Amino acid sequence: MTGKDVPRLEEARDSIPPGTRINITFLAGEDLGMRLTAARAVKRLGFVPVPHISARRLPSHSALEEFLSGLAADGTAENVFVVGGDPARPEGPYADALALLRTGPLRQHGVRHVGISGYPEGHPAIAGPTLWSALTDKAAAIGTDRFGGEVITQFGFDADPVLAWLEAVRARGVHLPVRIGVPGPAGVRRLLGYATRFGVATSASVARKYGFSLTNLMGTTGPDRFLHALADGYDPARHGQVKVHFYTFGGLRTTAEWVSRFQRESRL
Repeated sequence: MTGKDVPRLEEARDSIPPGTRINITFLAGEDLGMRLTAARAVKRLGFVPVPHISARRLPSHSALEEFLSGLAADGTAENVFVVGGDPARPEGPYADALALLRTGPLRQHGVRHVGISGYPEGHPAIAGPTLWSALTDKAAAIGTDRFGGEVITQFGFDADPVLAWLEAVRARGVHLPVRIGVPGPAGVRRLLGYATRFGVATSASVARKYGFSLTNLMGTTGPDRFLHALADGYDPARHGQVKVHFYTFGGLRTTAEWVSRFQRESRL
């Protein structure tokens, strides 16, 4: 959710299981008050807030301190997700997520669990070797500081590269739980827009595997086939602990209701 989504979270609350982890984005157009209010609302409604911290969007060390202090005062600082963020150039002292993990005062403010990002299909602006170094270095930093941790991946439409990437992650000695990014049900045009923005593969063959057509953009599609393919190919011995993380492109309530229905019908 974003800082503006508190009313939509309240509408969706009855469709979301208590204790669900809900990530709160760190967008450029939102301020400290909106982010803190959103985290408080998640906690008040019986869920686990996971505020994002965008390293390159932080203008100063004091801005990070202020954000963490606010979270700590509200009892919402235990879980965070640390990401580099969209700006090509840092707006302050943190060049990337690793710099924040190494120098940021997370533990002093009550942070106990840190999420980091993973990119099974690569990143449009970051080379593959750099992504691997960043992942292993961030995982090591989490272990050194004795945080609990997890990797949350970018979404995708094809389970095959995700499963191959998971094997490569484990081969590199990263054994944190991984939450695979799954796009919640949404209009095909909207999904393709996000895919273009984040460099997610959308070839005709991938589209067919996922269950939509690149020539018909008017419909809505859900991740049924993707989740079944992921479950069919999953091997705990090779892939380690794997969960899912839903991106609510079609809305919080729509996504939550879809997940509930899918669980009842598929029993995955």
